[in-house]
Amino acid sequence: MTNDDQSAVLAFPPAKPAAMAAAMYDKLCYHTDAWDVAQDLANGIAAIVVIDTRSFEHYCAGHIPGAISLPHKEMTPERLAELDNTHVYITYCDGIGCNGSTKGAWKLASAGLQAKELLGGLDFWRRDQHPIQAGEQRGSLVNTEPAKCGC
Repeated sequence: MTNDDQSAVLAFPPAKPAAMAAAMYDKLCYHTDAWDVAQDLANGIAAIVVIDTRSFEHYCAGHIPGAISLPHKEMTPERLAELDNTHVYITYCDGIGCNGSTKGAWKLASAGLQAKELLGGLDFWRRDQHPIQAGEQRGSLVNTEPAKCGC
Protein backbone atom coordinates (compact mmCIF):
# COMPACT_ATOMS: atom_id res chain seq x y z
CA MET A 1 0.00 0.00 0.00
CA THR A 2 1.35 3.41 -0.96
CA ASN A 3 0.79 6.63 0.91
CA ASP A 4 -1.44 7.73 -1.98
CA ASP A 5 -3.91 4.98 -1.04
CA GLN A 6 -4.36 6.67 2.35
CA SER A 7 -4.74 10.19 0.99
CA ALA A 8 -7.82 12.09 2.13
CA VAL A 9 -7.31 14.49 -0.78
CA LEU A 10 -6.98 11.79 -3.42
CA ALA A 11 -9.87 9.68 -2.06
CA PHE A 12 -11.96 11.73 -4.48
CA PRO A 13 -10.16 12.15 -7.80
CA PRO A 14 -9.78 15.65 -9.20
CA ALA A 15 -12.12 16.78 -11.93
CA LYS A 16 -10.94 16.67 -15.52
CA PRO A 17 -9.07 19.91 -16.36
CA ALA A 18 -11.86 21.25 -18.62
CA ALA A 19 -14.51 20.56 -15.96
CA MET A 20 -12.35 22.17 -13.29
CA ALA A 21 -11.76 25.24 -15.46
CA ALA A 22 -15.50 25.59 -16.07
CA ALA A 23 -16.32 25.22 -12.36
CA MET A 24 -13.71 27.80 -11.32
CA TYR A 25 -14.93 30.21 -14.00
CA ASP A 26 -18.48 29.81 -12.68
CA LYS A 27 -17.27 30.46 -9.13
CA LEU A 28 -15.59 33.70 -10.24
CA CYS A 29 -18.88 34.80 -11.84
CA TYR A 30 -20.61 34.56 -8.45
CA HIS A 31 -17.94 35.97 -6.12
CA THR A 32 -15.18 38.53 -5.97
CA ASP A 33 -12.53 39.28 -3.37
CA ALA A 34 -11.44 42.34 -1.43
CA TRP A 35 -8.33 43.02 -3.50
CA ASP A 36 -10.21 42.96 -6.81
CA VAL A 37 -12.90 45.30 -5.44
CA ALA A 38 -10.29 47.66 -3.95
CA GLN A 39 -8.40 47.74 -7.25
CA ASP A 40 -11.55 48.55 -9.24
CA LEU A 41 -12.61 51.23 -6.74
CA ALA A 42 -9.14 52.80 -6.85
CA ASN A 43 -9.27 52.80 -10.65
CA GLY A 44 -12.71 54.43 -10.68
CA ILE A 45 -14.42 51.55 -12.48
CA ALA A 46 -17.94 52.95 -12.87
CA ALA A 47 -19.51 49.63 -13.91
CA ILE A 48 -19.50 48.31 -10.34
CA VAL A 49 -21.45 49.56 -7.33
CA VAL A 50 -20.58 48.21 -3.90
CA ILE A 51 -23.55 47.70 -1.58
CA ASP A 52 -23.31 47.40 2.18
CA THR A 53 -26.26 45.15 3.04
CA ARG A 54 -26.01 45.72 6.80
CA SER A 55 -28.08 48.19 8.80
CA PHE A 56 -27.45 51.89 8.27
CA GLU A 57 -26.05 52.09 11.84
CA HIS A 58 -23.43 49.45 11.00
CA TYR A 59 -22.67 51.24 7.72
CA CYS A 60 -22.01 54.48 9.63
CA ALA A 61 -19.75 52.65 12.09
CA GLY A 62 -17.47 51.69 9.19
CA HIS A 63 -17.89 50.67 5.57
CA ILE A 64 -15.96 50.13 2.37
CA PRO A 65 -15.13 53.55 0.90
CA GLY A 66 -17.45 54.22 -2.03
CA ALA A 67 -20.09 51.72 -0.90
CA ILE A 68 -23.73 52.68 -0.66
CA SER A 69 -25.95 51.63 2.21
CA LEU A 70 -28.81 49.41 1.10
CA PRO A 71 -29.70 46.95 3.86
CA HIS A 72 -30.99 43.67 2.47
CA LYS A 73 -34.12 44.09 4.62
CA GLU A 74 -34.91 47.30 2.70
CA MET A 75 -34.47 45.78 -0.77
CA THR A 76 -38.08 46.07 -1.83
CA PRO A 77 -39.11 45.70 -5.48
CA GLU A 78 -39.76 49.46 -5.55
CA ARG A 79 -36.30 50.29 -4.18
CA LEU A 80 -34.54 47.84 -6.48
CA ALA A 81 -36.41 49.26 -9.49
CA GLU A 82 -34.54 52.54 -8.86
CA LEU A 83 -31.16 50.85 -9.49
CA ASP A 84 -29.38 51.02 -12.84
CA ASN A 85 -29.49 47.63 -14.56
CA THR A 86 -26.25 48.33 -16.44
CA HIS A 87 -24.16 48.08 -13.26
CA VAL A 88 -22.80 45.04 -11.47
CA TYR A 89 -23.66 45.23 -7.78
CA ILE A 90 -21.16 43.85 -5.27
CA THR A 91 -22.83 42.95 -1.98
CA TYR A 92 -21.13 42.57 1.37
CA CYS A 93 -21.96 42.25 5.06
CA ASP A 94 -19.84 41.57 8.15
CA GLY A 95 -18.26 38.37 6.91
CA ILE A 96 -18.58 34.62 6.66
CA GLY A 97 -20.78 34.42 9.77
CA CYS A 98 -23.38 36.72 8.19
CA ASN A 99 -25.60 36.00 5.20
CA GLY A 100 -26.84 39.53 4.56
CA SER A 101 -24.69 39.78 1.44
CA THR A 102 -26.09 36.49 0.15
CA LYS A 103 -29.64 37.68 0.76
CA GLY A 104 -28.83 40.99 -0.92
CA ALA A 105 -27.26 39.35 -3.98
CA TRP A 106 -30.26 37.01 -4.23
CA LYS A 107 -32.72 39.91 -4.06
CA LEU A 108 -30.77 41.91 -6.65
CA ALA A 109 -30.52 38.97 -9.04
CA SER A 110 -34.19 38.10 -8.49
CA ALA A 111 -35.01 41.66 -9.57
CA GLY A 112 -33.06 41.15 -12.80
CA LEU A 113 -29.91 42.98 -11.68
CA GLN A 114 -26.35 41.70 -12.03
CA ALA A 115 -24.74 40.87 -8.70
CA LYS A 116 -21.65 39.32 -7.15
CA GLU A 117 -20.92 38.63 -3.51
CA LEU A 118 -17.74 39.84 -1.79
CA LEU A 119 -15.97 36.86 -0.25
CA GLY A 120 -15.48 37.30 3.49
CA GLY A 121 -17.28 40.64 3.57
CA LEU A 122 -15.99 43.47 5.73
CA ASP A 123 -14.01 40.99 7.85
CA PHE A 124 -11.80 39.96 4.92
CA TRP A 125 -11.66 43.59 3.69
CA ARG A 126 -10.17 44.61 7.04
CA ARG A 127 -7.95 41.54 7.20
CA ASP A 128 -6.43 42.58 3.87
CA GLN A 129 -5.77 46.04 5.41
CA HIS A 130 -7.98 48.06 3.09
CA PRO A 131 -9.25 51.39 4.47
CA ILE A 132 -12.61 51.87 6.18
CA GLN A 133 -14.87 54.92 5.87
CA ALA A 134 -16.84 55.92 8.97
CA GLY A 135 -19.95 58.06 9.01
CA GLU A 136 -22.72 58.69 6.50
CA GLN A 137 -20.39 59.81 3.69
CA ARG A 138 -19.68 57.19 1.03
CA GLY A 139 -16.03 58.14 0.74
CA SER A 140 -13.86 57.02 -2.15
CA LEU A 141 -10.81 54.97 -3.05
CA VAL A 142 -10.39 56.61 -6.47
CA ASN A 143 -6.73 57.26 -7.26
CA THR A 144 -5.50 55.48 -4.13
CA GLU A 145 -3.05 52.61 -4.06
CA PRO A 146 -4.77 49.37 -2.97
CA ALA A 147 -3.06 47.24 -0.36
CA LYS A 148 -0.72 44.65 -1.85
CA CYS A 149 -2.35 41.35 -2.69
CA GLY A 150 -0.82 38.42 -0.84
CA CYS A 151 -2.03 35.83 -3.32
